[in-house]
Amino acid sequence: MKTHRRDFLKNATVGTAGIMIGGLGMTSKSYGRIVGANDRVGVGILGFSNRFKSSLGKAFLKYAKEMNFELVALGDIWNRRRDEGFAWVKENAGMGMKLARNSDELWAQKPDAVIISTADFQHALLLAEAVKAGCDVYCEKPFAETMDDAIAGLKAAKETKKIIQIGSQRRSGANYQAAHDFIQEGKFGKITMVEMTWNVNQPGRWRLPELVASIKETDTDWKRYLMNRPYEPWDPRKYLEYRLFWPYSSGIPGQWMSHQIDTVHWFTHLPHPRSVAASGGIYTWKDGRRNFDTMTAVMDYGPFDNPDEGFQVLYSSRMNNASGGVKEWYFSNGGKMDLDTNKVSSEGGLTESMASEMGMKPFLLPDFELPQIKVEASANTGADPLTNAHMLNWMQCVRDRNLKTNAPVEAGYNHSIATIMVNAALRTGEKVVFDEKTQQVIAGGKVFKY
Repeated sequence: MKTHRRDFLKNATVGTAGIMIGGLGMTSKSYGRIVGANDRVGVGILGFSNRFKSSLGKAFLKYAKEMNFELVALGDIWNRRRDEGFAWVKENAGMGMKLARNSDELWAQKPDAVIISTADFQHALLLAEAVKAGCDVYCEKPFAETMDDAIAGLKAAKETKKIIQIGSQRRSGANYQAAHDFIQEGKFGKITMVEMTWNVNQPGRWRLPELVASIKETDTDWKRYLMNRPYEPWDPRKYLEYRLFWPYSSGIPGQWMSHQIDTVHWFTHLPHPRSVAASGGIYTWKDGRRNFDTMTAVMDYGPFDNPDEGFQVLYSSRMNNASGGVKEWYFSNGGKMDLDTNKVSSEGGLTESMASEMGMKPFLLPDFELPQIKVEASANTGADPLTNAHMLNWMQCVRDRNLKTNAPVEAGYNHSIATIMVNAALRTGEKVVFDEKTQQVIAGGKVFKY
């Protein structure tokens, strides 16, 4: 008989201690700690997005059988997405599932866990709903686009103590994990600067003109979509192309910077910037969007009780020229860490000739290669190996409640502080700081809202 974890009343034990389970790196001893280890975990889908279809869903199905997870329900406020989601699950998982018109109906199905991949601004609020409904959560990034939403999501997560994985999948990559350890062990030296870019040349990025032309307000639930955002009349572009429109998305900061700035927080164990200055504009794609197609932010990081210690993060992104691509460069006085080539080198380090002029010792990092991430070729393995590893990590933690996810809710909360600070600086032109007492972003002496 198939039963779900929520109804299972006994702790399962298996095998002999020391035997590896399914090649997942879990011994039978640790597996035996799992509540309902032989019980099937029923998972709901909240938001049948392109991200779910192209990556999250494939990653889930890659491990679902081995981990004894099952898709049991799908909720989406657009009837077309519900139908498409049902067909996708039927085709790829060989099974049907219950459908829900909204999150309330989804919680009524009592899934054990849920994967949230809705519009950016809804993530933290829906996560709060999910954990209160008793679900463990895999939640796509960005975690939140306003501090009020971030605070609500964090508070609910802390109170319920559910298993949460934020979709910052770099944290599950062997190369990034090795980089974290290299820095934390002091081998890299003090970070002096970080340079990050995310450049594309895509006029169609985040545009869905065919769908915009076909959708009707009666096909979905516009008021429920808006959640806590100010009411405005139905606009199919803000529904489908929401990443182009504030306050539904911050655009570049929330979509792209959230991934990269998270590595800064992780590698340094600093929660957020001390201050941010930024500028940007809509310089090329004048298609009615509100979010910038080009931006640059300068962020100051360091201990909050010691302004004389720290480093600078320079982040730039453009959607109108792809030169430079995506890069993450960390610098110390002894060299450079390149997370595109996954190499540490002495490039730019303090040479003997330069050091001797000041009576100093040279500092040159040894050449060091981080693990390479190899893309799996099979069409059924998911869109990228980082997402596969991240999904598996979440499943393992749902199974074994003693394990910690690679990207806990605090990771999402902290990257949200950084992206909201950058968004505030872009929109106000002010130097932005963060008030630790109120947990609010301050621009020009005022709390940044919309």
